[in-house]
Amino acid sequence: MKKFTASLKYLILYGVAFFISFPFLWMVFTAFKSLTESITFPPRLFPQVWHWENFVQAWMAAPFFRYFMNSLMVSLIVSVGVVITSLLAAFAFVFLKFNFKKILFNLFISTMMIPFEAIMIQNFMLIKKFGWYNSYWALIVPWLASAFAIFLFRQSFMQIPKDYIEAAELDGCFPLELLWTVVIPLSKSAIATVFLFSFLGSWNSLLWPILVTDNPDLRVIQFGLALFLEEQGTQYPLLMAASTLTILPVTLLYFFVQRQFIEGMTGSGLK
Repeated sequence: MKKFTASLKYLILYGVAFFISFPFLWMVFTAFKSLTESITFPPRLFPQVWHWENFVQAWMAAPFFRYFMNSLMVSLIVSVGVVITSLLAAFAFVFLKFNFKKILFNLFISTMMIPFEAIMIQNFMLIKKFGWYNSYWALIVPWLASAFAIFLFRQSFMQIPKDYIEAAELDGCFPLELLWTVVIPLSKSAIATVFLFSFLGSWNSLLWPILVTDNPDLRVIQFGLALFLEEQGTQYPLLMAASTLTILPVTLLYFFVQRQFIEGMTGSGLK
């Protein structure tokens, strides 16, 4: 009976996994189809003829290398910046003593309830006043802080044993030294989680880059995907090929930090 129950559980899990991954599989296999085959009914998962040239055509349809490098640079800088600013803010909220600490933290968290569309115009006006329109500054600076990342780090820091902190303070560690030598080494999983979330959010950004730039040299990878949505009809195979190429960096990054990501999510009060 136990073997049957275990087999049933695994069968259900495999079914759910296939159900979740099916859109991804459909995207990949559609990237190898012809346009006619991609819109035939009833649809088929596997292509009859594998069109490898779709990836070359998709890559050459626009300056994708430029878009790719722009997104990669912006996403990496934003992710590193979010990690640094959030580490410092969370460290202050957990280990430093100052007035109105809880009130300030609650104010930080409350900003998560404000939708981006509600403050988009105000942010755009600030970008214009600073003279950052059509520059990398507009793509990077507004996203160098994250209330969610601060919350995630705070939850992780609160689980660090107080004995470690007290021992470091007795040894004469200054606050920044305490952060560098004790807190950061014990928070690698949370750092990986914040880095992955920040990279994913920046990599998938489209509305804000379109709003603050009109220079083709500053366009991002998501803008390139929108080029396949034409008035004559969507080029589904080329769009799926470009989408497959687009998600490769995120997929590789996830598999690289998968273990730390799972530990960070389950170890920060979110399980």
